[in-house]
Amino acid sequence: MGQDSTILDAVIVGSGFAGLYAIKRLRDAGFSIQAFEAGDGIGGTWYWNRYPGARVDLECWDYSYSFSPELQDEWDWPERYPTSSELMRYLNHVADRFHLRESIQFNTKVTSAVFDEQANLWNVTTSYGKTVKARFFVPATGVLSVPKPPEIPGIETFGGQTYHTGRWPHHEVDFTNKRVGVIGTGSSGIQVIQALAGKCKHLTVFQRTAVFVVPAKNHPLTPAMRARVRATYGERRAISRLTRFGIAVPMSSESAVEATVEERQKKYENAWENSQLLGFRMCYGDILADEAANETVAEFIRGKIREIVKKPDVAEKLLPRGFPFGTKRPCLGDTYYSVYNRDDVELVDLRATPIERIVPEGVVTSDGLHELDVLICATGYDALTGALTQIDVRGLGGRKLTDKWSEGAKTYLGLMTAGFPNLFTVTGPGSPGPLANMSMSIEQHVDWITHCMEHLRDHNIDRIEAGQHAEEAWMQHVQEIVSRTLYLKANSWYLGANVPGKPQVFLPYLGGHGTYRKKCDDVAAAGYEGFVLRHRAESEAANEPVNAGHGEAARSAAAGMLGGGA
Repeated sequence: MGQDSTILDAVIVGSGFAGLYAIKRLRDAGFSIQAFEAGDGIGGTWYWNRYPGARVDLECWDYSYSFSPELQDEWDWPERYPTSSELMRYLNHVADRFHLRESIQFNTKVTSAVFDEQANLWNVTTSYGKTVKARFFVPATGVLSVPKPPEIPGIETFGGQTYHTGRWPHHEVDFTNKRVGVIGTGSSGIQVIQALAGKCKHLTVFQRTAVFVVPAKNHPLTPAMRARVRATYGERRAISRLTRFGIAVPMSSESAVEATVEERQKKYENAWENSQLLGFRMCYGDILADEAANETVAEFIRGKIREIVKKPDVAEKLLPRGFPFGTKRPCLGDTYYSVYNRDDVELVDLRATPIERIVPEGVVTSDGLHELDVLICATGYDALTGALTQIDVRGLGGRKLTDKWSEGAKTYLGLMTAGFPNLFTVTGPGSPGPLANMSMSIEQHVDWITHCMEHLRDHNIDRIEAGQHAEEAWMQHVQEIVSRTLYLKANSWYLGANVPGKPQVFLPYLGGHGTYRKKCDDVAAAGYEGFVLRHRAESEAANEPVNAGHGEAARSAAAGMLGGGA
């Protein structure tokens, strides 16, 4: 095994939104770093997700970096919701503009990261067998980056072409005169279905769960539109940092159940016509907390489905039921429901006729064989933890991270996990993560990590670790917050329900991006309350902590932080 004698300040994993920003911030702060990327190019999630129709579901003004006013002003977004190819173009521009590519080693997987307690160093081994030593390990591996394959008997026997939306080939796929089947109707499935309808011989959609799809109202951007946003970018970003979802639209404090039918109808019609992903959730403050309030939105959208889909029996299959609106990620789609008015598109309701097996000719359901030439699996991801647990991470005493998280991931603030010193997770479990604007959350996390590393450097501290009791208190708080909402009434990927055998624990923090940001800032301002910090000299001599982060002090510190609500 090769070994580099150079000791780095940090190893970063990934070169998507999080990895690129981590490279920039840590390098600018004077830290020596090395980033590793499994792919052969920049982009992270968008490098792998190149399926037809792939695009982000937040407006470009929000799903972009805010750290550079010059970058904001010089980049011309072509559409309200950028495609994956446009996001790749943007991220490659960022990498080149700030000379980030030189710090990345491509085509290299990190296979293991083992903490050396005596040296306070991470030994990070790559797929090339080389081990790099670094004081800090910063996996910026993404929330949705490990595809979950379908658990269907016989899938390996299919005689046609098989693709997964999360690992799409980097060459164009020709669907002309092909019979195409799509399994899954989450966000990726919705997008690929819209893109392929009418561009193949026949499209069969295998729907496991009907989902709520609201209009994207996507449109090209004019110079005047861009100029308008640029003039208010500073204010827009400042507001976004304080709001629940990390975008410049505050949550309403009004109640849906207290509003009149006419008032609700007017608000919902406006949200439908001028929608964005979070539009309906922000109409009223009780949408995600009160079942009666939630049902007013759900039934409004069901009414729209009935209006759009001309075949009543098909419309009925498309009506989402069995979970509250918003508790599974709602999807954007301008043409999704109208697709089913086409004669060359067929909807197969797997609740009524489940898949039995896959054979060389196609998919066999309880209703018979559906012959296919192409099978597309839009079956989602091992979300929030999948990418990190694929690496053999070992902390104090050689304990594996997978063993610690065997009953559910635990972190303190979504930033560190007890027993794994000097390991920072970017938008990790226990942070707002996918329930807020990811680009805003990424910047907040990387900024916090950078300031923390600067503090440690300035104060001659060589180890920081999440305190056990602070971690327990934080994860309890995460569960307390979600218990006040309707999210636990859905079997969603937010709690790992889509991955067989995965512990079902709700992992995103629902207290809101603005509330969470303040909590993190308060912890840092209080000397990194709840964390264990050790000075280099003290660690060598007496192994005594600077801020123990355990016992009564940690419990009281955690209690003082946990006052935020949903």
